[in-house]
Amino acid sequence: MSLKASVLPLISCKDPNFPRLFVDSLRNFGFGALVDHPLDMPRVRNIYGQWRDYFSAGLANAYAMDPVQQDGYFSLQVAEHAKGSCQRDFKEYFQYYSWGRCPPKLRENLAAHFEQAMSFAGELLTHIEQEATPEVMVNLGEPLSGMIEGSRQSMLRVLHYPPMPEGMSAPRAAPHEDINLLTLLPAADGPGLEIFTRDGEWIKAPNQPEQLLVNIGDMLQELLGGWLPSTTHRVVHSRDSETHGRMSLPLFLHPRPEVKLSARYTAQSYLQERLGELGVLPAAST
Repeated sequence: MSLKASVLPLISCKDPNFPRLFVDSLRNFGFGALVDHPLDMPRVRNIYGQWRDYFSAGLANAYAMDPVQQDGYFSLQVAEHAKGSCQRDFKEYFQYYSWGRCPPKLRENLAAHFEQAMSFAGELLTHIEQEATPEVMVNLGEPLSGMIEGSRQSMLRVLHYPPMPEGMSAPRAAPHEDINLLTLLPAADGPGLEIFTRDGEWIKAPNQPEQLLVNIGDMLQELLGGWLPSTTHRVVHSRDSETHGRMSLPLFLHPRPEVKLSARYTAQSYLQERLGELGVLPAAST
């Protein structure tokens, strides 16, 4: 399989045709690359700097992840692995929920970004509702934008991919699909994200300083009967992987647990199944 430069178009949120262009990109790629969006990117870059220092200082173990609540710090030893893989990704991360634990000095920026990203995510769901065909929407029990109201499952993940030791072959993030409805990913502080296209080729995701990537998760694919695809993606090592880490800040947008995704799943049953497959919950809990 070849690797191409990104063909994912950059879409301005100020374009009068933004809803159509956005949903067309989701339909074709499973991803949309947005510019002129409302998220505060200087604050995102400040978060990267704060948390890079925090991880480097070795302080995060004080907030070791709660295996039940799933909030807090996931070390290299307990980080998830891709579905179907036994090898854990080479990454550490902190999962922030609005109700969860967080170092007090780092909460303000995270909380502000979380609220802003959640608000914009609701607008994006509304655009999807408006552009979807009646046949796609007919079986939904409520509007997409209503499914996230009152949800305590949406979370930010402060991701750090450490420098890769020489001779190590672990993946940064093996090929996978996201679990949730939508993922909102502000520009990372380095390259590495790649997308698997319908043509069977890997393309490099754009990494402009002010961009926002939005991608479909498996739950939204399930809700809409495959009308929007949940697309495989990965994070690969760049040339400077041995000396430089990489920070990213995805928001994983989740519906309330009782939301019915399909005849097969509620949001809760789907999430529990996938967390077991990813190795962050015991198999017996799924």
